[in-house]
Amino acid sequence: MEPRAGSGGGPGSGSVPGRWGATICVLSGASRGFGRSLARLLAPRLGEGSLLLLLARSAAALAELAAELRSGTGTGLRVEYVAADLSCEEGLRRASAALRELLPAAPSTRLLLVNNAGSLGDISKSFLDLTDPDEINTYFAFNVTSALCLTSTALQAFGKRPGSRRTVVNISSLCALKPFKNWALYCSGKASRDMMFQVLALEEPDVRVLNYAPGPLDTDMQLLARTKTGDPEMRQYFQSLQESGQLIDCSVSAQKLVHLLEEDTFCSGAHVDFYSI
Repeated sequence: MEPRAGSGGGPGSGSVPGRWGATICVLSGASRGFGRSLARLLAPRLGEGSLLLLLARSAAALAELAAELRSGTGTGLRVEYVAADLSCEEGLRRASAALRELLPAAPSTRLLLVNNAGSLGDISKSFLDLTDPDEINTYFAFNVTSALCLTSTALQAFGKRPGSRRTVVNISSLCALKPFKNWALYCSGKASRDMMFQVLALEEPDVRVLNYAPGPLDTDMQLLARTKTGDPEMRQYFQSLQESGQLIDCSVSAQKLVHLLEEDTFCSGAHVDFYSI
């Protein structure tokens, strides 16, 4: 979920739709919302020998999604999942261990990692209310630290294979570029992630890096935004998006991301907004 941007401005297979080659795809925040919609779009595109690894906190939701994807592709896609709370060290270690175990063993020359997991934080609080270091550190552990650790671990585990193609996607937001009242944690977390992945693009020019802002999605997070945001004007703004029908279905935005990955013409490290495509 994110505020609305103004109108305007992966592993690629060209503009012709169809299945990709054998791919390792890692998707965090996969159990609901945008992540779940994206998993459903990606699975049929992953060719023979592919592995899809789903990460989220809810084991039940992941198990249900994994079963659906295994039965629906017809390609023998291997779907694995790890239920882990990425805001704590134990959960991050569990997810990282799965990456180190599964990625080196998969005979693929393509890696797609989508960092989708994220949270709003306590948006009832203003900047001056944020005085508890444990609350703040927990927020950044989930929204920044885990994305950095998962990405570096995945790239190391996959390695530089001959003829390989590696793509890293950060699910970003307009909030990475623009401040919103009561959203100090969310805005700073998204800005941190954008810059972090821009650094990756500079350091690893053979890795394709994309910061994708999916637009104001019709999700549970948007419901929180229009009911829990402390600033009344901001709360009314989010309510107006819902009332005027401007919220975007997750599958519509996910399809745009898939199109970006298939075209593969974006500048590595770029911030690309839903409305600019």
